[in-house]
Amino acid sequence: DCEVKFSDKNACCVIMASKGYPESYEKGYEITMPDGELIYVAGAALKDGKLLTSGGRVLGVTATAGDLKTAIDKAYALTEKVHFGNAYKRSDIGQKALKALEV
Repeated sequence: DCEVKFSDKNACCVIMASKGYPESYEKGYEITMPDGELIYVAGAALKDGKLLTSGGRVLGVTATAGDLKTAIDKAYALTEKVHFGNAYKRSDIGQKALKALEV
């Protein structure tokens, strides 16, 4: 069982992947990230007490805010506090939605 909650806030989730995904990528890089933030762990595994990359899509770094631009800015700012070797992220997440809001 899990509790589902809804919010009227805007959200942005930036996927941090291993460079080379989806074709070919290395695994086993140690991941460091701040505590208490909304980061979904996907392609990672615990080994000897350390969180290591183990897949192509490694993390979903997520932020919410009252408006979309702020949510996007917060999510990207949070990605700067997350580190692992060979990390890659797109820089255009949310841009189409922001342009659509301008119309």
